[in-house]
Amino acid sequence: IQISDNWPGYSLDLFTYPQHYYGDLEYVLIPHGIIVDRTERLAKDIVQDIGDNDIVVLCVLKGGYKFCADLVEHIKNLSRNSERFISMKVDFVRLKSYHNDQSMQDMQIMGGDDLSKLTGKVSFLCVLLTLLFMFYKDIVGTGRTMKVLLNNIEKYKPKMIKVASLLVKRTSRPDGYRPDYYGFEIPDLFVVGYALDYNEHFRDLNHICVINDHGKAKYRV
Repeated sequence: IQISDNWPGYSLDLFTYPQHYYGDLEYVLIPHGIIVDRTERLAKDIVQDIGDNDIVVLCVLKGGYKFCADLVEHIKNLSRNSERFISMKVDFVRLKSYHNDQSMQDMQIMGGDDLSKLTGKVSFLCVLLTLLFMFYKDIVGTGRTMKVLLNNIEKYKPKMIKVASLLVKRTSRPDGYRPDYYGFEIPDLFVVGYALDYNEHFRDLNHICVINDHGKAKYRV
């Protein structure tokens, strides 16, 4: 689903959201209900594509946990209601790549069990894009962070690697990495909600929203 650059979004008055964020947001970009429906469709596409392979889901924290949890639950439901059982294991890594709303030059990969157990297996990466793709002018090479993560995983030679992302941002650089599955292509905006944060705030916001200047100043560190 492509969201155009001139899309005005939804008025905040149409939705409920935590009162402590009143005055901190511009508008709702993607309502929670639409996120849920789109994620269910991604799960269906994934199940159709992976065949009889088992899946190791590698969730990127912290921003990826809600998308990962919802996606995995939809895949489980599809497996329970079909003749083909899909075995899934879930592991977690954390990437540190932002300070305030600016990406940092160096990225840290933390956590995760012994990734050598991925050898020979289908490794399905469950990620949420804004933690992985660098779109700010001080970073050279769109998708640098994702490429670093994939390089670390590929050395274990899993049978297959697929990447799912809820969001893809449009930028002036068309040569960046594109995930195998993604829910929405959005303008180059800094968004929060649905576990996406700004300095650890807004993770409890169910909708994906655009933060305003007041919100950035309020929670800046």
